[in-house]
Amino acid sequence: MSLHFYAAACQTDFPCPQSRGEIAQRTRRMLGMIEQTITGYEPFFDVRLLAFPEFAHAAPIHDTVARLREQLAVPVPNEHTDAYEKLAKEYGCYIQTGSFLESDADFPDAVFNTTVLIGPRGLLSKYRKVNPWIPWEVHASPHDFADYPHDPFPVADTELGRLGVATCYDWLFPETIRQIAFNGAELIVRISAYMDPWGAASPTDWWTLVNRTRALENTVFVVAANQGASLRNYPPFSWPGGSMVVDYDGRILAQAEPGPGERIVVAPIDITALRAERERRLGHDMRAHLRSSVHPYLQQDWLEPAGAGGIAMASLRSRIARAKGKLA
Repeated sequence: MSLHFYAAACQTDFPCPQSRGEIAQRTRRMLGMIEQTITGYEPFFDVRLLAFPEFAHAAPIHDTVARLREQLAVPVPNEHTDAYEKLAKEYGCYIQTGSFLESDADFPDAVFNTTVLIGPRGLLSKYRKVNPWIPWEVHASPHDFADYPHDPFPVADTELGRLGVATCYDWLFPETIRQIAFNGAELIVRISAYMDPWGAASPTDWWTLVNRTRALENTVFVVAANQGASLRNYPPFSWPGGSMVVDYDGRILAQAEPGPGERIVVAPIDITALRAERERRLGHDMRAHLRSSVHPYLQQDWLEPAGAGGIAMASLRSRIARAKGKLA
C-alpha cells in the first residue's frame, strides 16, 4: 500500500447542457482526460486520484424541480458511472466525478446535486451537496429531510487514505468541512463551479483563500477542481478555473492559471507525512483544540428545512428572510 501518490485537479469547459442526452459526450471527454493524464504523466508521476468539477455532467439551468427532473436529472449510479468504474479498474485509479443532477425514487419530489467516488473496486461513496447555492439552486439538501437515511458526510477508507468530498458552496460553511474532517477525512476533494468575481483572482479570490483555510484548519489535503467554462457557455456567469492542490498547512502545491479552458494540474500527496504531523503536533491542531460545547449556535436551525412545501425560488427567499430575522 502506497500512501504517497499524485492527485490531478481536472477542470472542464463544456457548454451549458440542455438535456440529459448531452451527458454522454461530456462523460466521454472526461474519460479521455483521465486516460491522457494517467498515461501522459506516467514517466514522471503515479497519478492515482482525479477530480472533476461541479456541473461537469449537467447544470441547473431550470428554475423548478419539475423541469430539472424532466430534462436533466438521472439516477445515480448510472451508465456514466459504470464507464468510470471500468476505467478505474483498468488503471487502478480513483475518480471523484463531476456532479450529476440526481433523481431518486425514494425522494420523488427532489433533485440532488450529487458526486460519487469511484475506485478500482467500484463505487465507494455518494455525496449530495449539503448547502445548495441559494436562492438560485433548487436542489434538495440532506438537511431538508427529517429522517434522511444516509450519512450526509461520507468518508471512504481507501488504499490512498481516507477520502472525503464536498461541493462548491459547501466550502463557505466551515462546519460542513469540519464535520467531514471529524468523520476521519485526510484528503477532501472540492468539486466546484465557482464563478467570477469570487474566483481565483484578486481582490476577491475567495476560491484560493477558502481552499487554503479549510486545509490548514482541518489538517487535510485539499484537491479542488473548478469549472473553467467561459461566459459564452454559462451566461450570465464566467468561471475562472484556478483548479488547485493544497497541503495540510495551507501551502499551494499546484494551481492552474486563472481563466477559462480545460486544465489539469498535478501535485504530490503524502498521507504518511500528514499522519505523522497529526500525531506529533501539540500546537495548531485545531481539531483537538476545538471547544465545541461553548458554541451554542449550532443547536438550532437558522435556515429551516424545506418541509412539505418543497423547494422553489420563492420558498427559498422566504426561508432566507426568516433566517435573517433570527439574526437580528
